Amino acid sequence: MFKLFKKQTTTPADTPKIPKHIAFICDGNRRWAEARGLPPLAGHQAGIANFENLVDWFIARGVTTITFFLFSTENWNRSQEEVDFLMNLFYTELDKNMKHALEKNLRYRVIGSRDRLPKRLAKKCDELEAASAEGTAGTVVFALNYGGQDEIVNAVNDAIAAGAPVDKATFETFLDTGELLPIDLMVRTSNEYRISNFLLWKLAYAELLFVPEHWPDLVRSEKLWQYTLDEYAKRNRRFGGGKKANYSGRKK
Repeated sequence: MFKLFKKQTTTPADTPKIPKHIAFICDGNRRWAEARGLPPLAGHQAGIANFENLVDWFIARGVTTITFFLFSTENWNRSQEEVDFLMNLFYTELDKNMKHALEKNLRYRVIGSRDRLPKRLAKKCDELEAASAEGTAGTVVFALNYGGQDEIVNAVNDAIAAGAPVDKATFETFLDTGELLPIDLMVRTSNEYRISNFLLWKLAYAELLFVPEHWPDLVRSEKLWQYTLDEYAKRNRRFGGGKKANYSGRKK
């Protein structure tokens, strides 16, 4: 027997919470390829497929900053073949992002030290940032040769050199990520449950979400994108307050 329900109208209180800054640790490219009998490098190529659609989807839903952890300061320990492949892949992708930034009015940032990057890649980072500096529709951040501890140590040394006492607000101005919003939601793929030296300062009060899918699967799946927002909307961010949290496990 069917029941009739009164049509519900949407009120501001019904509007789901949206993270202003969402950060992804893009893990599992090689495992994705191995599971499909493909060479490991094919996983990295798959990991950038549909990237711009992912960015556009989240920006359209109210996310204003999206950060991707692409290459850590520890990733130089991988094989030379893989490192060279990644450096070339990043160059090609950043070159493509230039068009995306201008078409969609986005600002792109690349954080991390450029000292060890190939010269043409470091130059491309500079060009992308300069060309998109006036973008107002949203900010896309690539963490490339990035380490959270290095960022903090460098900021400490810069603060010491400045010669004046600092508080949290002024210290943050010495960080590479100082002008970025705090992270509201961090998502890590591939069943890894670590933050791996990623944006340690900005993660101070972030909600953390770990999913089993490898990054090449998540980057293609609007269903998974929606899942991240749905999970965030269920969280009760207390920031040290006393309200009861509302955490929900993922349905299998």
